[in-house]
Amino acid sequence: MFGLETDVFILLSISLFAACAFEFVNGFHDTANAVATVIYTNSLKPTVAVVWSGICNFAGVLLGGIGVAMGIVNLLPVELLVDQNIYHSVAMVMALLLSSIIWNVGTWYFGLPSSSSHTLIGSILGVGLAFSTMPENKEGVSAVNWDKAIETGQALLLSPLLGFSLVIVLMFMIRKVVPDETKDQLFKEPKKNTAPPSWIRGILIATCSLVSFFHGSNDGQKGVGLIMLILIGIVPLQFAVNPNIDPKLLQSNIAGIEQTIATLDPSQLSVVNKERLVQTKKELVDLKAIAAAGMTPNAQVPKTNRLNVRRDLLLINNNMNKIAEDEGANLSANQIKVLKDNLGEQKGIRRFTDYAPLWVIFMVALSLGLGTMIGWRRIVVTVGEKIGKQHLTYAQGASAELVAALMIAISSWRHLPVSTTHILSSGIAGSMVANKGVKNLQFGTVRNIALAWVLTLPVSILLSFTLYTVFRWLI
Repeated sequence: MFGLETDVFILLSISLFAACAFEFVNGFHDTANAVATVIYTNSLKPTVAVVWSGICNFAGVLLGGIGVAMGIVNLLPVELLVDQNIYHSVAMVMALLLSSIIWNVGTWYFGLPSSSSHTLIGSILGVGLAFSTMPENKEGVSAVNWDKAIETGQALLLSPLLGFSLVIVLMFMIRKVVPDETKDQLFKEPKKNTAPPSWIRGILIATCSLVSFFHGSNDGQKGVGLIMLILIGIVPLQFAVNPNIDPKLLQSNIAGIEQTIATLDPSQLSVVNKERLVQTKKELVDLKAIAAAGMTPNAQVPKTNRLNVRRDLLLINNNMNKIAEDEGANLSANQIKVLKDNLGEQKGIRRFTDYAPLWVIFMVALSLGLGTMIGWRRIVVTVGEKIGKQHLTYAQGASAELVAALMIAISSWRHLPVSTTHILSSGIAGSMVANKGVKNLQFGTVRNIALAWVLTLPVSILLSFTLYTVFRWLI
């Protein structure tokens, strides 16, 4: 399959299985946060809650697009890491997979709501940093897209703080706006084994469904991105560019980009952007030559050219975006729009690189959905019982989940990966503070969650860095 030798095909199969295992663990690790509120408010029985959440996660992955997935892929410019030795790519893949799974399973075992997003991103950064130390990287090329890494890091760090704060604000508004009779019901502690009033139950089930769906649309996409990293790394000839788009469509994008370039005065650009412009012109010439001479009869880029085409497209996209931001470019709003259209993932050159086959999306959706239905209890107990000193009220559960769903939805729309775990657990903490002040928190649990939050990124970076170095040494 894919024209691979038997041993490489076996390694690819193991890598894909490990990626599904990561998403499976992600399901029962992260989605437990979504079902904690409906379970602890007696809105749904645990079995029903986790099955329903699994279905919503499945739907979220299928319908959530691939914007976040491509953010993960672009975090590690895998096209720089792929060389003639396919085992180097296997070392990269296995290092980031194993480090992610080790930390995820470890924190789950101790019932700590740590972030699968932090873990995966830390593992990717660790592999990139390790590659930077390898002998073949003689020019010291950065194997991490630091602009994307910083943007992702900001989203991951700020989202729990926003979740904590917004839940406090929402709880305050509920107390001020909702009539006293309704308020008494919302802020009442649930009776044991007694379901809440139907309208409250409906709200809680709806917010749980939204968190689960948007978790799938965000965290599930990380699994899609992970599998695309594996496929591009190990079988780049098949997956470096989308084989289902007619390459002739690329020619109009090239012409549009060249028209923008023709309006630029290089003397007005910064030194760095002058170099980017020269490089872009060269890449466009190479790309036109491939487009003109290398099309196959079935309207695909020849396999031998696909990785080079991917490199060219991503380099052109990056360079032109940087040049457009230069004040010396002096581009009008309309020119910038036209350029963005020709660079973008809808009708521009990025539609050739930013894609995922349907079978990949379905495989991740199934893994995440099944994982949600298993192993949820440890994290649910932490979220439901150990963050605050009082039992979770209806208002607290609904507020925390509504804020989490909204923030995850916005992050997915912005193509930013965030942590469902940290947003929701910080929201629960915020609801406890809003109810009876800081004294209402169990500081031991909060400390452990914060410690996991702080340690996840450096530990996963160190793990993947070490594993990649060891695997490369063994190879």
